[in-house]
Amino acid sequence: MPGGRLTERERQQIALGLGDGLAYAEIARRLDRPTSTITREVMRNGGPTAYRADLAHRATEQRAHRRRQTAPRGQQAPPQAHGRDAETVRAYEEMFATLLMQQGLPKMMARVLTCLYTTDAGSLTASELVQRLQVSPASVSKAITFLEGQGLIRRERDERRRERYVVDDDVWYQSMTAAARSHAQFAETARQGVSVLGPDTPAAARLENIARFIDFIGESIARAAEQAREVLYTKPETTQDQVCAMSTNRE
Repeated sequence: MPGGRLTERERQQIALGLGDGLAYAEIARRLDRPTSTITREVMRNGGPTAYRADLAHRATEQRAHRRRQTAPRGQQAPPQAHGRDAETVRAYEEMFATLLMQQGLPKMMARVLTCLYTTDAGSLTASELVQRLQVSPASVSKAITFLEGQGLIRRERDERRRERYVVDDDVWYQSMTAAARSHAQFAETARQGVSVLGPDTPAAARLENIARFIDFIGESIARAAEQAREVLYTKPETTQDQVCAMSTNRE
């Protein structure tokens, strides 16, 4: 039934359709489902290249089981701000967290960071994170310590002296500049190998080429991050032409 939950067989058909390179709309048409249902299903379960029907079906059952355990009988999810659909938001958050995990973040750290990114205030207290994620305070504390150590969040105190964890507009700029520094360190280490292995050897030539390549990438990242920094502070009403003008003025 189009309005019911996806069955395991339908998930197998989705996997086959993805393997054949079909668009979400075509898969949805074949299953008599809305395209949005197929899109959410795929993106919350690994994306088009990593989707597996058995894992997706098992994950859905586990999520339903956790919701039954954590939600008191008769209690509904709190209403979403700005008329958002709660299920769509939840699916997006799972997709975003999965993407962060694919980038190397541990699962709990990815979930905490996703919560902070997707809240309008851009900040939450520890108790709010515990409530939203349905995890222990110790899990949240460990994730916060890790994320703060990576420079991905910061702490501040609100008017009630509560400690809040914040993602601000500058976090991506700091992340990019940290990546540029990491590239520079890697290039320097590669060049040290040139003298160790002998400048006229194939191994040394390989390392020198690697160093030159990484130098170029790192410098490009640093330059692009500096030029585009204003984008992180752009308000919705600001046009792209205005953003380009700000970048030009900085140069």
